[in-house]
Amino acid sequence: MGDRDGIFAGEDPFAIARQWLETATHSEPNDANAIALSTVDATGLPNVRMVLLKEIEQDAFVFYTNYESQKAQEIAHSGKAAFVLHWKSLARQIRVRGLVSREDGPIADAYYKSRSLKSRIGAWASRQSRPLSSRSALMAEVAKVTLQKGVDPGRPPFWGGFRIVPLEVEFWSDGAYRLHDRFRWSRKTTSGPWEITRLNP
Repeated sequence: MGDRDGIFAGEDPFAIARQWLETATHSEPNDANAIALSTVDATGLPNVRMVLLKEIEQDAFVFYTNYESQKAQEIAHSGKAAFVLHWKSLARQIRVRGLVSREDGPIADAYYKSRSLKSRIGAWASRQSRPLSSRSALMAEVAKVTLQKGVDPGRPPFWGGFRIVPLEVEFWSDGAYRLHDRFRWSRKTTSGPWEITRLNP
């Protein structure tokens, strides 16, 4: 694949994704690590929302959330998810589809501890995705949890990470006259070899 050079060069899609994200952190106005995360419910109806990608590991993409949230429930049901990273400033995007597992051990503890105190309290106070009577009710819960948990709350048992191990990663870059450049890394299993294919725009 002689024309796969420049921003597409390399055999490791995780390394390329890290390079693209690093570039985007210098040009994107807000949250260069924001992903549109897609899941499906028990009936197969799709759902999508923005979350923050916290790490690109050697073999996975990691984000954190409330395990009782709708997205977490849908992930638990299917074990699968997809997302897209899109950067207007670079005219590039990365699409990922894969299998999901929890990250709820020491790595999740360390990440939770690195968050601001208000964010840690918020994780305890919010019953994510469930009905809320008013904002004042939420703030009352925040005040209550602050008194209960103090200045160094531990990670809630219902909050942690998810690791998406991809079966497909697609890199897309804008081209003149809508003749975009697209390369897809795909494999049949999460431990299998990658096949790299150039796609029509």
